[in-house]
Amino acid sequence: MFNRQKSLNTDTSLEQIVSIIGPGAVVEGPFTAKDSTRVDGTINGNVTISGSLIIGFDGKINGTVSALNIYNAGEIHGNVTAGGKVEISDTGKIFGDIISKSLVIDENAVFQGQCTMTSDKSSAETAKERAVTPKE
Repeated sequence: MFNRQKSLNTDTSLEQIVSIIGPGAVVEGPFTAKDSTRVDGTINGNVTISGSLIIGFDGKINGTVSALNIYNAGEIHGNVTAGGKVEISDTGKIFGDIISKSLVIDENAVFQGQCTMTSDKSSAETAKERAVTPKE
């Protein structure tokens, strides 16, 4: 689905990427950003992003990762926490545990770890509430 000819298909079309770690760049130590970020280089340290995080084909993170949404076409060695969605493309690799509301893993992607799905309510509970609530 994802390959070098196509760009990452993300749901961040309305979000502006403010921070970019370019190819060949290496960040040593923790990295924190307020807005959406794209990583095409290497970060050796924990990453905390308030917006979405996009890891490109050559991107690599060695440390825990926390963001609203995470789209990975590169490599993560560490635990991942997302308030929304984690998506691993066919070139993506995650070696660590994932906590998120939604997880998408493409064919040929690598995921070694455990996954915990979180949600305020299950879809069954939401459907039950909708069925009971009278329509106006």
